[in-house]
Amino acid sequence: MTRDNDPQAALRVDLGNRSYDIDIAPGLIGQSRSYADAIRGERVLVVTNETVGPLYVGAVSAALAESHQVDTLVLPDGEQYKTLDTLEKIYDRLLEGSYGRDATIVALGGGVIGDIAGFAAASYQRGIDFVQVPTTLLAQVDSSVGGKTGVNHALGKNMIGAFHQPTRVLADVDVLETLPAREFAAGMAEVIKYGLIRDAAFFDWLEANMDAINARKPELLIEVIRRSCANKAEVVAADERESGQRALLNLGHTYGHALEAELGYGQWLHGEAVAAGMCMAADTARRLGWLDDAQCERIERVIVAANLPVAPPRELERARIRALMGRDKKVEAGTLRLVLMRDIGSAVVTSDYGDTLDATLTRYFDR
Repeated sequence: MTRDNDPQAALRVDLGNRSYDIDIAPGLIGQSRSYADAIRGERVLVVTNETVGPLYVGAVSAALAESHQVDTLVLPDGEQYKTLDTLEKIYDRLLEGSYGRDATIVALGGGVIGDIAGFAAASYQRGIDFVQVPTTLLAQVDSSVGGKTGVNHALGKNMIGAFHQPTRVLADVDVLETLPAREFAAGMAEVIKYGLIRDAAFFDWLEANMDAINARKPELLIEVIRRSCANKAEVVAADERESGQRALLNLGHTYGHALEAELGYGQWLHGEAVAAGMCMAADTARRLGWLDDAQCERIERVIVAANLPVAPPRELERARIRALMGRDKKVEAGTLRLVLMRDIGSAVVTSDYGDTLDATLTRYFDR
């Protein structure tokens, strides 16, 4: 699954003529060869934000400028800016600059930048190429891989978007050195998710190594990213457009997206909401008899060790959370489907949960 004669290549997402590599190594973003064969045309627009731009846009632009004409667009930073209004700023730059269909967008930033720049690439002139250069752990292990792009709406997260695969993902572990502790922890929520839904051995490894991972030892970070991306790449290759097993990647997200929407985007980080959502999903599975108390406690211990919340704010309205969950993308024929664990390392998508969801919401929000 590696590119021929390229020691940087770690994984390949196999999607026929839309296949691409995920490179995982230190120092990738400043090397011109990192972008080789991923950019077809001469013109490149680097889309970044006010936080990441000052740190890395110089190195990225210098590497790209060896072979391409490079421009930069700096957007505001934060989930609250993942909107149609911000998306229009990218369209404005592309149109004002007369970018053609052979142009490439380079998304330099976290999940918000990757999602919104990817959506711009998916829709500008009905689709141009883009390269993902994720600068947060969450983006490196999750949102940069798989081709989901989009923006938020006041009534729901990621409800407007498209599937559009990147031509390459560059996961440079060096950028994690400057990542704030809260952002690093948020990324670990998605890492833990892979262990819970399909890789029990990975969950065991995370449990045993969490202190060293939190210390950001480079060799452990490479393994965290590699193992997470390998899990996601396998799922995406089997179900690119989420018609089946890819929905399992949403463990905790139905609960978590509702929390984000109700709190206001940006108040809780995505990974924080997902962490609490996974604990809520574990509680629902326990009520179904699929998990026992010991397993739920173990899940919570690992999440706590990763410096993440295990419960949402109690002051939220139960009815509001339930209504927001009802707008989830996994609703079919008016019925909400949930991703629930049958065991640590095994999950299913089900609508057969009876009144256990309401019981879970009562536990977390009953005042």
